[in-house]
Amino acid sequence: MSTTPTLNERAMRLADFASNSAAALRLQVHSTASGARIIDCGVKSAGGLQAGLTLARICLAGQAEVGIVTGDVAGIGCPHVTVSSDNPVLACMASQYAGWAVSVGKFFAMGSGPMRAARGTEEVFAHIPGKEQSPVAVGTLESRKLPDDAVIEYLASELKLPANKLTLLVAPAASQAGNLQVVARSLETALHKLHELKFDLNQVVSGFGSAPLPPVAKDELVAIGRTNDAILYGGRVTIWVQASDEQLAEIGPKVPACASADYGEPFASIFARYNHDFYKIDPMLFSPAEIVFCNLTTGRAFAFGRTRSEVLQQSFFE
Repeated sequence: MSTTPTLNERAMRLADFASNSAAALRLQVHSTASGARIIDCGVKSAGGLQAGLTLARICLAGQAEVGIVTGDVAGIGCPHVTVSSDNPVLACMASQYAGWAVSVGKFFAMGSGPMRAARGTEEVFAHIPGKEQSPVAVGTLESRKLPDDAVIEYLASELKLPANKLTLLVAPAASQAGNLQVVARSLETALHKLHELKFDLNQVVSGFGSAPLPPVAKDELVAIGRTNDAILYGGRVTIWVQASDEQLAEIGPKVPACASADYGEPFASIFARYNHDFYKIDPMLFSPAEIVFCNLTTGRAFAFGRTRSEVLQQSFFE
């Protein structure tokens, strides 16, 4: 009798493929003393576009397609990263959302991927499906450092699994793979914003998002600015829902990034204004530039927000 694989088991299959294709993907794979598998996607390894696509797909637990398409920013050629899913809440909110701040000693990284569903302690799991018990766990860490034994011990304890059942993929935002996987969060940011606005995510049926892929930055601070700008000023998301038109008309104007008072200048400038403290920035800022709701109940569509190519040009090319 077959059973449905968990999100973590689905991600593990993709992680196994990445590990077996490490040379082609320009990845480095090693095991820690306790047996955890570390897949370096851009810390000491070169990584690349294919590594970034693989990293993003694993972070989404294989529940979404991720691609690169042609596009432009203010008339300048610029690839766009696309994400599409028929299980967007599981893919984005139960897996991809960076909801786990992993802090052990001097090590800090934002943790995402389906290991969050195996841990299941975040507030969001009280409102969405996805919390699971899994025989394995797969996570991604946005960091310039590879996790040491203390980090592995902490994660294994939180996940209630032996370390040899844990796979971690690591990349900084200032790398080809890390840059791409952050920009692949356009759909996720829209769903997270809807959750913050108390919209019932169980009404979401499918989702598609795209955002421009910025030039890879030399340091993390610039990378954080560019990748946020890509979504805040260039992200376009379409969500298919089953809801009332009145509900969508009311909540729609609150969803795009432009609904925030902090909106309007490159993220690096906003970040500097708050002394590089994320928690001082208006949380309502973090969402795509545009959102379209397609209501499957009534057949109507609603569009809100707009992209700002001049801000993207300043962030990417000046």
